Amino acid sequence: MFLLKISKIWQELTAFGRVGLVILLLLIFMAVAAPYITWQPHNISSGPSLKPPGGAHLLGTDELGVDLWSQICYGARVSLIVGLGTALLAGLGGAIVGTFAGYRGGWTERVLMRLIDIMIVMPDLPVMVILAAFFGSSLRNIIIVLALFSWSHPARIVRAQVLALKEQGYIKMARIYGGGDLYIIFKHLLPELIPILAVSMIRLAGMAIVTEAGLSFLGLGDPTSRSWGLIINHALNFSGIYFTPFWKWWLFYPWLFLTLLITALALLGRDLERIADPRVAKG
Repeated sequence: MFLLKISKIWQELTAFGRVGLVILLLLIFMAVAAPYITWQPHNISSGPSLKPPGGAHLLGTDELGVDLWSQICYGARVSLIVGLGTALLAGLGGAIVGTFAGYRGGWTERVLMRLIDIMIVMPDLPVMVILAAFFGSSLRNIIIVLALFSWSHPARIVRAQVLALKEQGYIKMARIYGGGDLYIIFKHLLPELIPILAVSMIRLAGMAIVTEAGLSFLGLGDPTSRSWGLIINHALNFSGIYFTPFWKWWLFYPWLFLTLLITALALLGRDLERIADPRVAKG
């Protein structure tokens, strides 16, 4: 059944969506298989410093002689963990808040919506920088901080869907025949919410990956993670990076893989949104 659903989704994807899915799967494979597809350590020197791509160093080395291909493969793990962790925390948290607000209504909805409005208008990046600096730059703390500032968007989307769904005839009939709140939510509402929530979580993942790279670029990322943003930070802090040929591999490759991942998520998310909501295609 699962394979049939995957096959159906593949058939409904456009060419751009399929390209995005293939790129995403390749990057996931690169992250998972990092110990097997890299032949140099990613955290200690294994060759001459600033060696151009070629030979034993596929993408060259940095100023310490650390292999860039290994750093990028292990850095993919960081980006995917941050994206997935933030998407799960913020998506599920936002879904719970949105479902509760939309289904219960009344003062509960008004209070939760005001909280959501405050979170949406709050300047998230400056507060994220302060919180990341205050709580520490571990990967777990970064995911928690990103989730705290991301749950409001899926909450609004889910709440709007719940408001429309709870007026459907079959929902009203289930309530009349004694269906409890939990039964209605898990039996009738969640199956309808999962597709649009999945699209929202893909967008959250892309946002989280970019934000983590930005925090790492500012020096607030996990210094032990070797994330792509941290590689770019080290490259730009190298004196005269733009006046030497070193940028051609030290700066270019982490930027390229970060761009590929974000583009893949954007292409896939756009197609999945069209599949989940046919009105998008008509618009």
